[in-house]
Amino acid sequence: MSISPGFTPGEIRELVVEYELVPYGQKGPFLAARGVSTHQFRRWQAAVFVGDLDRALIPREGGPMTVPPARRRALAKANAAKQDRDEAELAHLRERVRELEATNEALGKAIGLLHAMNAQEPDEAPPTSDPDDSSTSKTSSSPSSARQSDRSVER
Repeated sequence: MSISPGFTPGEIRELVVEYELVPYGQKGPFLAARGVSTHQFRRWQAAVFVGDLDRALIPREGGPMTVPPARRRALAKANAAKQDRDEAELAHLRERVRELEATNEALGKAIGLLHAMNAQEPDEAPPTSDPDDSSTSKTSSSPSSARQSDRSVER
């Protein structure tokens, strides 16, 4: 829902902030150049500074005395600073997304190479020797076989 047909809340907010930064004596021509009446602009200004622009709510007590000019300028500067911070953060996040996409692409290529290398290996592994066969050979002179032979003699 917009407070004024043809203008989005973002456009209205930007216009109010720009207006607050215009020097004294040039504000009337500023509004005239944008085709906005003083009455309409005052409603927008009230909605931005003390109302709820996004829901098109304007305070009833209204009038230019609701927010002192110094407070409006401070709010305009704060809004401009916030917008600058948001833009810087957005630029940082976009750069981070580019980094992560590059990393993702490199990982995808590495995984593709691993799959290609896996496909080139033979299906069967060569037979390995049995671990029991690799042990030392057993002789009849081992202590365990000697004990067994002693037992057989005793019987």
